[in-house]
Amino acid sequence: MADWPILTALLLVPLFGALLILTIRGDSEQAQQNIRYVALFTTLAELLLAVIMWGMFDVGEAGFQLVESHAWIGENIRYKMGVDGISMLFIVLSAFLMPLCILASWQSITKRVKDYMIAFLVMESLMVGVFGALDIFLFYLSSKVALSRCF
Repeated sequence: MADWPILTALLLVPLFGALLILTIRGDSEQAQQNIRYVALFTTLAELLLAVIMWGMFDVGEAGFQLVESHAWIGENIRYKMGVDGISMLFIVLSAFLMPLCILASWQSITKRVKDYMIAFLVMESLMVGVFGALDIFLFYLSSKVALSRCF
């Protein structure tokens, strides 16, 4: 289980949820409810993965843990993710807050529900990318896209 790429899973689960929401057609109340439930279950799955990551984290070991490194663009730009004590807590906190945000907006968001939930899930994925990135290019890409979604 230690070789399992949990950070990549944490990065991709919200994106898969957003893609699943994209497949839901229509603007009926039933379609909006389905979109809300997919977003909620996706964020709950993300929270479960974050708790598993927290359990895999060894507090007695210094440095980055759960490191994943793969060649991405040439040899100098790598897909490299890992967590230390602070970034791990930020990822767990983000994963904890997202289901609460989805539930808090359950009744108040009535228009463009699909767009709202997709934006939430993409933002969650970008937050994991920002907090887990060990390569400056991956960090820049995640943070730049996250900031451009906010402003």
